[in-house]
Amino acid sequence: MPRFSIIVPSHGVAGRLTQALDSVLAQSFGDFELIPVCDAPASPAADVAAARAGRDSRVAPVHAPPSAGLAGARNAGLRAATGAYVLFLDGDDTLVPGALAALDARLRETGDVDVLYAEHERVPWWEGEPANPAAPLLADAPDGPFSPGRAPWLTGVRLPAWSAAYRRAFLTGRRLAFPAGHHTDVGFGGLVTVHAERLAVLRSVVVRHLLRRQGSRLDAPGTHHFDLLGQVDLVLTRAGELGLPARRREPLFEQAVAALLRTAAHPRRLPSGRRDFFRRASALYRRHRPAGFRPPGGGLGVQHRLLASGSYPAFRALRGLHRAAVRAVRAVPRPRGARTRLLYRLHLRRPLDPNLAVYCAYWGRGYACNPAAIHARARELAPHIRSVFLVEAGREHTLPEGVEYAVLGSRRCWEVLARAKYLVNNANFAEGVVKRPGSVHLQTQHGTPLKKMGVDQSTYPVVAAATGSFTKLLGRVDRWDFNLSANRHSTQVWERAFPGSYEQLEYGYPRNDVYYTATARDVARIRRDLGVPEGRTAVLYAPTHRDHRTGFETGLDLAAFCEAAGEDVVVLLRAHYFYDRGAARGGGRILDVTAHRSTEEVCLAADALITDYSSIMFDYANLDRPIVIYADDWDVYRETRGVYFDLMAQPPGPVARTPEELARLFRDGTWAGPEAAALRAAFRERFCEFDDGRAAERVVRRVLLGEPPEALPPVLPLAERVPAPAATTLVRS
Repeated sequence: MPRFSIIVPSHGVAGRLTQALDSVLAQSFGDFELIPVCDAPASPAADVAAARAGRDSRVAPVHAPPSAGLAGARNAGLRAATGAYVLFLDGDDTLVPGALAALDARLRETGDVDVLYAEHERVPWWEGEPANPAAPLLADAPDGPFSPGRAPWLTGVRLPAWSAAYRRAFLTGRRLAFPAGHHTDVGFGGLVTVHAERLAVLRSVVVRHLLRRQGSRLDAPGTHHFDLLGQVDLVLTRAGELGLPARRREPLFEQAVAALLRTAAHPRRLPSGRRDFFRRASALYRRHRPAGFRPPGGGLGVQHRLLASGSYPAFRALRGLHRAAVRAVRAVPRPRGARTRLLYRLHLRRPLDPNLAVYCAYWGRGYACNPAAIHARARELAPHIRSVFLVEAGREHTLPEGVEYAVLGSRRCWEVLARAKYLVNNANFAEGVVKRPGSVHLQTQHGTPLKKMGVDQSTYPVVAAATGSFTKLLGRVDRWDFNLSANRHSTQVWERAFPGSYEQLEYGYPRNDVYYTATARDVARIRRDLGVPEGRTAVLYAPTHRDHRTGFETGLDLAAFCEAAGEDVVVLLRAHYFYDRGAARGGGRILDVTAHRSTEEVCLAADALITDYSSIMFDYANLDRPIVIYADDWDVYRETRGVYFDLMAQPPGPVARTPEELARLFRDGTWAGPEAAALRAAFRERFCEFDDGRAAERVVRRVLLGEPPEALPPVLPLAERVPAPAATTLVRS
């Protein structure tokens, strides 16, 4: 029997689950079993849990349906537990180093107790000092094991489930489990303490609880707050049935009522139904009030008396809820020009146009990427929706014929931004864009993240300085309703890098659809347009941007590479889009395709890809063509930019560190050999998960047409997809 069973529900926290599990596996005290509770065998959290289970036999994942909620997940873990003591850990929290050793040492001092309460830290997600709300509650408890009557203020109602270790035989013997519904910690904590006979405390921090930027799910508005009434009623009823003495029942009643009053007075939690909640809380108060109970003094005591009398109007006036009806109007950042500002404000007062969508890509650089692919598909599937593409002045000519557009910063641009119901971007709209009620913002992203993104960049000074205000970034994230993901790796990264309340759409990248729909004729046409000589092997060289450099440097002598690689090789040079306005580079066997409007067409034309750390590798992998990584400065890039995984350990193909190594890969055929194919297959399995040629259709149907997720085309398994053929068939042994 292990000493501890640590149960970790994972619903909605896949992005941070790795940290939670690893904080347990890294403990110096190793006599435990770790039980992650996942929604389903095939989910991002299940993948994380399975990976840990494959490496450590102490990890034993179980499953509980999302419909069972947090209570169901914890109970599923409890049924599977075999340890002497049980701990619960939220999926985005961590055990502090040495936590299990401290718990074990304390239990050896106290002997078998039913519950060992411990301190915890509530850690701000961004800046600020951690708080330790349990410390005052535990400070005056007896030093050794004690009966609950010696510390009646420890009712369990004010402590979360993950702030204690529970003797499993005690829980099973009393048939204690988490009550269904929301606010389950209140019910479980109260029931546990009501039944317990021996308690002890550990006056040191065991758990670091991360405060989510979005706030606690329990603070979100909704009728789920009515569940609190049921949890309180359950605990107080059980206390009465067990005949708890007044010394214990009175603090239990007072703390339970305090929880009810906080909710009754909170306008955000109960946007409607506050009167009904108060009425039911009042009936509960009168039913469970202990004989001789004296309300506390001050304002809280007044609230007790109003609750006892059922006087909701007086309670409402006392708490000043009439002031909560006056909402702060978000300041509208100013577009340039006084007349434009005035027009924008006027247009914001007009109704939303339910059939207007506005698109933008790469801060107005043109018709490109996921927004362009969604725009094109929407014209077929949702022709009733008028689509306007935003573009920088001077780039209007890059738009395909028939695409309606508006120039960024123009009055017409601000008008459509004010009126459109749908706003689609692969970066972010300007600070001045207001998120109107009823509007739908879709963030499509523009790559799979290898390098650190969003707030994860804050610890990298060079990148953080160029990023600007993270507060403003998060303000833009708050406008997102949907966020697009091409694979589960991205889903987990977006959750951490861009914390918000948006819905993740694991639909694939629409821009990659063409890799499965293009034909051999399309590939031949594109190669002719780019000037690729017939019969030549076209190698795309696409290096990424370096935050620690200014200007574009190829990083490789391409002429020398062509000479060394063989006379049949031509290079397609595509610089990062930051440098798409420079003079043409190249000549001879080097074709500069940086200014070509479509990255996807350039990829279709290429027989192979050479890149360093650009996200183009993730998209190009869909074509199942050779990829070579040229990593001459990986260590510098990793330290200055930050990365999410070690590309050198999990590359999509062979890795070269020097020009000589790169040339050798092409001379001896390694770049397209069987080992390269094996690396590419593993890479595709991980990063081409949702790209199957129908991503744009799924997005249009879900976001623009409002179809439910279950009605969308399912993702085709990777083995059944047929990518566009390469112009040159490469067979290497």
